[in-house]
Amino acid sequence: MLDEWATYITRKYGHKQLSSSTYLSEAEPFLERYAKRSPENQALIGAAGNLVSSENFLALIEGDKDEEGDLQRDQGTVPSSPKSPDSVTQDQGLIVFFPGIPGCAKSALCKEIINTPGGLSDNRPMHSLMGDLRKGRYWPLISDQLKKKPNTITLAEKNAPNEEVWRQIEGMTQRFRVTAVPVVPESEGTDTNPFSLDALAVFIYRVLQRANHPGNLDKSSKNPGYVLLMFYHLYDGKSRRNFDSELYERFGSLVKMPVLKPDRDPLPDAVKAILEEGINLFRLHQSKHGRSEPSKGTYAREWSQWESILRKIFTDNATPFRCHLNRQRFGNIIFAAVTLPPGKIVNLLKKLAEADPSAKNFLKDKELQNNLKKAHVTLAHKRSHGVAAVASYGIYLHQNVPLEFTALIFSDKAAALEARLGSVDCEKVNSKNEWPHATIWTAPNVPPKEANTLPELVSKGKATRLVIDPPIIIPGVLDFY
Repeated sequence: MLDEWATYITRKYGHKQLSSSTYLSEAEPFLERYAKRSPENQALIGAAGNLVSSENFLALIEGDKDEEGDLQRDQGTVPSSPKSPDSVTQDQGLIVFFPGIPGCAKSALCKEIINTPGGLSDNRPMHSLMGDLRKGRYWPLISDQLKKKPNTITLAEKNAPNEEVWRQIEGMTQRFRVTAVPVVPESEGTDTNPFSLDALAVFIYRVLQRANHPGNLDKSSKNPGYVLLMFYHLYDGKSRRNFDSELYERFGSLVKMPVLKPDRDPLPDAVKAILEEGINLFRLHQSKHGRSEPSKGTYAREWSQWESILRKIFTDNATPFRCHLNRQRFGNIIFAAVTLPPGKIVNLLKKLAEADPSAKNFLKDKELQNNLKKAHVTLAHKRSHGVAAVASYGIYLHQNVPLEFTALIFSDKAAALEARLGSVDCEKVNSKNEWPHATIWTAPNVPPKEANTLPELVSKGKATRLVIDPPIIIPGVLDFY
C-alpha cells in the first residue's frame, strides 16, 4: 500500500515538499480507492484504525517468501502476498480488460491465453467474452456472470476506452472481491494521446487486413478509418504518462502488450500525412456533427475520398507494418525480474576475488566465466505473490533499472549477490521478495531456491557475507518470464 501511495503522490506532485493539508486531501481519496479494490485491502485500511481482528491481520501479513515458483509451505501457512489463504487460486476472480483500440490484438491475445495448456497456471475456471458476439450491454453481462461465479477468470474481449467503463469495473472488484488487470498496447504516445501515430497506423493496418470480423470492422467495412479515429479520440487529452498512471492508481497493476519494434524505421511520410489529414477531418466533423455517421454530414465526400486514399496508401506501404506483434505466450508469464548482463556480473566477481582472499578462494573452482549464462533479480512470482503483483511491474516493462550490489553471500551449497534496486524515472522499483538477490551459483543437484536461505545461514554462522563497499552498480532491464 505504501509503495502505491509513493507512486501516486510523486507522479502527481513530483518530489517537492508538500503541506500537511495537501497530504491529507490526497490521502483520503487514495485510501478510499485502494480499499475498494479488494476485501483484503479494506481490511488493511481498517487495520490502521483497529477495525480488523488480530487473526485476520496476521493472515494478511504473514507467509513464506518465494522465488521463481520454488514455494515450500507448511500446511496452514498463508501466501506471502496480502490475501487470505487460498484466495489467489480458489476464492478470488480476475478480470483481464483492454483499454485499447480496434486492431490492438486483444482477440489474438485472448485466444493465445485460452489455447495455452494450463491457462494462467491455476485451477480457476476461465472464459473469454467477445464483445462483438454479445447482444445487449456488455459490462452488466460481465457483472451478472461474476455474481454467479466470482472466482472466474474473465477475459473481457472488448475495448474499454473511457472512465465510465473503468468505474464499472472498479465496482465489480468491490462487489465480487475480484482483481482487475488492465492490458494496454505499449506505445510512447503523444502529449495529448496515449497512442502514437505509429501505433494507430499498425491498428488501422491490422483492421484493413482482416476479413469476416464478428463486429463487421474489417477490410469490407465502408468506413474503417473513421471508426479507428473515433476510438483514437476517445483517449484525447491524456498523455501516455497520465493514462498509465490513472489505470495503475485505479487497479494497482498494468500490463503492457508489445506492439512496435523499438528499432523500427520511421513511419512513411505518406502514411503520416494521411493519418494527420484524417485526424483534422475527424475534428472538423466532430465539432459540427458530433458522433453522426460520416456519410451523413457536411464532409461526406471528403470522408469517402479519404477512406479510399487511406486503403491505397496502406496497401502501398504494407512492409513496415508486418511482424510488429511480439508472439510471447502471455499465459506462460510466471514472474517479473530485472535481467542482468552475465558478463558484467562475472567482471564484478573478478574484482571481488582480486580484493578479498576468501572470495578468491570460493570462486576459484566455480568457472563462472563459462557456467554463468544468465542472471536476474526476481521481483514477484505468480504463485507466491499473485497475478496482479506480477502484472504491477508492467509499467516498467523493458525499462532500464539500475541495481546496486552490496554483498556477496555464499555457502557450500549456493551463492548470491545481494541487490538494492534503483529507480525508473525517479520512481523506486521495489521487489516483492524479502531479500532481493541474483543467484550466481548452486552446487550440483541443489535448486536455485536454496539461495533464499543464505541470509539465515549467515546469522547461524553457516554462510559467509562479504560486504561490497562501495556498492557496484550494474544496470538491468525489467522483463516478464
